[in-house]
Amino acid sequence: MLNHYFILISGLILFSFSVYLFVSTLLHTDKDMQALSFALGDERKNSDSPIINFSRPLVKNFTLKYAIQIKSEKYRKKVNQKIITSGLEQELTVDEFIGLQILLGIGFPLFLIVLNFALQMGLPIIGVIGVGFLGFLFPNFHCKNNKQKRYFSIIEDLPFFIDLLSLSIEAGLDFIGAIQRISDKLGDDRVLCKELKVVLKDIKLGSSRKKSLKGLMDRLDIPEVTSFCSMIIDADDTGASISKVLNEQSKQMRGERLSRAKKAGATASQAILLPMVLFIVPAIFLVVFAPVILQFMYGG
Repeated sequence: MLNHYFILISGLILFSFSVYLFVSTLLHTDKDMQALSFALGDERKNSDSPIINFSRPLVKNFTLKYAIQIKSEKYRKKVNQKIITSGLEQELTVDEFIGLQILLGIGFPLFLIVLNFALQMGLPIIGVIGVGFLGFLFPNFHCKNNKQKRYFSIIEDLPFFIDLLSLSIEAGLDFIGAIQRISDKLGDDRVLCKELKVVLKDIKLGSSRKKSLKGLMDRLDIPEVTSFCSMIIDADDTGASISKVLNEQSKQMRGERLSRAKKAGATASQAILLPMVLFIVPAIFLVVFAPVILQFMYGG
């Protein structure tokens, strides 16, 4: 009897140790490569998504070598544009993005198929294919969600920024000094402030104001920012007063913001119509007519 318990406990210990070694191998990260990336300033920061943080070691150990072999310039350029416009340059590279697609869209479904066959779990093949399809699209969803957050943050701050910029220039500051003063006031937690500091950094490194503003347009890919940068560039080219251009731009921004608010209000009134018809109106009819129906049925 004691021999059976000893064999059972030994088997459990060996199984636990083998699982630990297997998981450690899967999630192993090269400390030397991390130190080199940190020294070169190329270290990737943690993502807001726990799925990406968990998948990163798996991508580096298994799928990154296959992602590097994908040489399509058109596809890589498209992926790079998604990463830039979503502000994830410090989080993902093009190769890691493609590696995530391979891991979640191909590797994970294959793992489920093998597991389903070995353990007879009865998972439907269509469900596994659906999981693979969603996994392949997950990096795109992550980029789109982050880009949308950046859009709302910038749209909220942009009219206020333009007003401050106009007042600062009218007070005697030059364009670069005004942006520097405003970015210091806004704080580093705002997306617009971070992008403005990138513009200032580019200018200090020798880039022209026109080229730096075009870089801002490409990084954000927001119509309002594109319109603002285009007006500044046109004012520089034609010699027009920047303060007048900024005043006009501020009025235009506030008008667009008001129209968006009206449109959102109209959409909300339409969206609430269906719940009202399905839930509120029947409840009102029940409260009003239930006593009458009961009185008619029971003759009270």
